[in-house]
Amino acid sequence: MGNLINAVWPGRPYPRGAHWDGEGVNFALFSEHAEKVELCLFDENGENEVQRVELPEYTDQVWHGYLPEARPGQLYGYRVHGPYRPEHGHRFNPNKLLIDPYARAIVGDLRWDDALFGYTIGHPDGDLSFDERDSAPFMPRCKVIDPAFTWGNDAPPDIAWHETVIYELHVRGFTQRHPDVPEALRGTFAGLAAAPAIDHLRELGITSVELMPVHAFLDDRYLVDRGMRNYWGYNTIGFFATEARYSASGKVNEFKTMVRTLHSAGIEVLLDVVYNHTAEGNQLGPTLSFRGIDNASYYRLATENPRYYEDFTGCGNTLNLQHPRVLQMIMDSLRYWVTEMHVDGFRFDLASALARELHAVDRLGAFFDILRQDPTLSRVKLIAEPWDLGAGGYQVGNFPVGWAEWNDKYRDTMRAYWKGDGGLIGEFAQRLTGSSDLYNRSSRRPYASVNFVTAHDGFTLHDLVSYNDKHNEANGEDNRDGHSHNLSWNHGVEGPTDDEAIVTLRERQKRNFLATLLLSQGIPMITAGDELGRTQNGNNNAYCQDNETSWLDWSFDANARALLAFVRRMIEIRRDHPAFRRRDFFQGRALHGAEVKDISWFKPDGSEMTAEEWDHEHARALGVYLAGEALSETDRRGQRLTDDNFLLLFNAGAEAVDFQLPQQLGPGSWMVLVDTCHEQGLQSDGAFEPGASYHAQARSLALLLHLKVPA
Repeated sequence: MGNLINAVWPGRPYPRGAHWDGEGVNFALFSEHAEKVELCLFDENGENEVQRVELPEYTDQVWHGYLPEARPGQLYGYRVHGPYRPEHGHRFNPNKLLIDPYARAIVGDLRWDDALFGYTIGHPDGDLSFDERDSAPFMPRCKVIDPAFTWGNDAPPDIAWHETVIYELHVRGFTQRHPDVPEALRGTFAGLAAAPAIDHLRELGITSVELMPVHAFLDDRYLVDRGMRNYWGYNTIGFFATEARYSASGKVNEFKTMVRTLHSAGIEVLLDVVYNHTAEGNQLGPTLSFRGIDNASYYRLATENPRYYEDFTGCGNTLNLQHPRVLQMIMDSLRYWVTEMHVDGFRFDLASALARELHAVDRLGAFFDILRQDPTLSRVKLIAEPWDLGAGGYQVGNFPVGWAEWNDKYRDTMRAYWKGDGGLIGEFAQRLTGSSDLYNRSSRRPYASVNFVTAHDGFTLHDLVSYNDKHNEANGEDNRDGHSHNLSWNHGVEGPTDDEAIVTLRERQKRNFLATLLLSQGIPMITAGDELGRTQNGNNNAYCQDNETSWLDWSFDANARALLAFVRRMIEIRRDHPAFRRRDFFQGRALHGAEVKDISWFKPDGSEMTAEEWDHEHARALGVYLAGEALSETDRRGQRLTDDNFLLLFNAGAEAVDFQLPQQLGPGSWMVLVDTCHEQGLQSDGAFEPGASYHAQARSLALLLHLKVPA
């Protein structure tokens, strides 16, 4: 691979990137405004640039050439010539080695240096100046790969939307401290595929892992200067390459093996993807790839002054999906991860930025039209984070049919309700039953709502019940970063405490949140570690904490073991009973010959709620009857589903409440399946007759099963 290339053939403009065809490698790079493109070839160690090859052909704005002597393993990069006129949006600088946007593998670390910038830092003209230093010594290299892999009989688990239970995890943080994962594999794709990790996921009962960003990304310079890293990874530089720090082997096939192993365990793989911006930042950022290849095409530039960037992401730039080649790159990337890497779906970070036509968010934008008709991508799971930071970017409930959405209204309502805030039972009822006010307007289903109480961004569940305020001092930003509106409650003491009464109440509140989440209509999403009581010590923005603050602690104490058993039990109940994972919204009336309505709401005295009582400020307690016998759905074989009937009793108040069990629900007794007052949420106090009183402790939830009298 250190040998000189003697022949350059015209090659083809598609597919873009570097592709080994068994005989040689075709290189293709889009740049509308470039004047010349040089392919830079490096020796096998990546230390020396051994040759520059000018791509000989330019077809439909794509520069291309074929090297019959090149082989997999060849390390390369690009230098692109063209005008340097920032005031017109052009920032070409051939002194800067550039990453191929379609690179399938990126090797080596970026080492921050002023030479990485297209302008001279400290120059009086700022980014209008031109820097002539060579950036190659500080840049990672692209690598040609052999895509061959034996998938065998791998097939997608094909989990139906309404049966999905998502587990959001960080590849590194999930196994970095796991004592039963081989040390060399911890924190990697291979570690996630190791038996102890798979066993935990299977025993928990989740159906789908949602991996935080695994596309190649960079550590921000200001973090590196502080001795930190960009742990979360929302700083993409390569949309086709896996992040090298998550690979134990340094090979792309490690990711494929992980996917195949998870599929064998019946678990889907969803990727959290960042197509809204790149790691190059604003006009003062480095020139690493897109900026130097064709800045005016790849990025949204300010119309009145193209020197500057439109920033709907808070990260300095926004990718320009209005340009057909940029849109094509994103679509090619998505298809690559589905067809070549066998992933099962995507969660789109700041998805509203992808929908912006000019400045407005247009839910019928080109990106969504193309996804909807694509024969490959229209069949996988598509989940939106339905907001960005621009005007009009908050679009919860407005994404097209076929999409699910992170529902932050669910998060905020459940947090406020269990904290004890008043006047919320109407909102609480909407969120519990699938948020029909958001998703029933356009023929969408309850599973359009991805329900969550916590996510990677914000408090962990343990911290939600242990801190009133964020404690982000370790991030080095004087605690200014992260959200202040957490809707959290420390139950009397900020942070750790030995007060047994407070610890007991905190553990009960965790069970309340998790039980509510898993018994709500829609798709539940659990954040990795919440089932173990993971803490970040009050840090609600641990994006730069690649250490024990963020890594899961697998040394279980008694509370962690009890909580884990509880979560397993709740997921099992959800899996066994379609009443908690409906495909249709409730109608509030009797269906299919049932004697009662499909859903009914009750006050503690056993009478049904009236319309004017939903907004009472003092109300904290509520009962809901779910008639499983009134399900209006069929299974995949066309058989109508039926289920048991259930009564849920919620009491978020500070005082115990005696619920009178409704007598109008027909004969038969009630058996308690779950009561969150008990350590593992289990109850076995025998049966309760209609009209009997059930004592619901303060801040508790109970689930009762109707034992009907045989006909």
